[in-house]
Amino acid sequence: MFGLSRPWLSKMIGVSAVIAVALVSVSGLKAKPKLHNQVIIPGEDRFTPFALTIRAGDSVMWTNTDTDNHTIVSNDFFNTAGNEGTDFEIVGTDANGGVPGTFTLHFSHPGTFVYYCKFHAQLDGDHQPTAPGPRGGIQNTKDPSKCDPQAPATEMCNFGTPMNGIITVLPGGQGDQD
Repeated sequence: MFGLSRPWLSKMIGVSAVIAVALVSVSGLKAKPKLHNQVIIPGEDRFTPFALTIRAGDSVMWTNTDTDNHTIVSNDFFNTAGNEGTDFEIVGTDANGGVPGTFTLHFSHPGTFVYYCKFHAQLDGDHQPTAPGPRGGIQNTKDPSKCDPQAPATEMCNFGTPMNGIITVLPGGQGDQD
């Protein structure tokens, strides 16, 4: 077959296989796997995941699959990863023709990025997010002056939980010089 001896052809195939394995191994050492840095806002008032860890130089995309609009507001009292003053409204599917709204933020250095939705959380005197409503969050007993007076007496006042999240940015990413 094409004038090549069987032993020579076997050696060439063997050498080619060794070179291919070596190239794959070396390229695997250089390439860092790209993490999927995404926060989803599902059909309820929360960020999923609540906590996300990334590397400096990475970006995070928030995707709002809820029908309502939500916001990404930086809690600058605690932020050390940059992006101070962030206040962005991500449209929900009702306001966007059935398509989820998105927002992407780039993180260039290590630290933490604490954020909340200003429609579903407010900051107290200690800069901690609380749920909207009197005393924030789910109440243990019904207070007719604070809840729907038409609701059954056994029903608790539910103002939800504060909608917030945190991103931890570690050193050593693509854009970090550490």
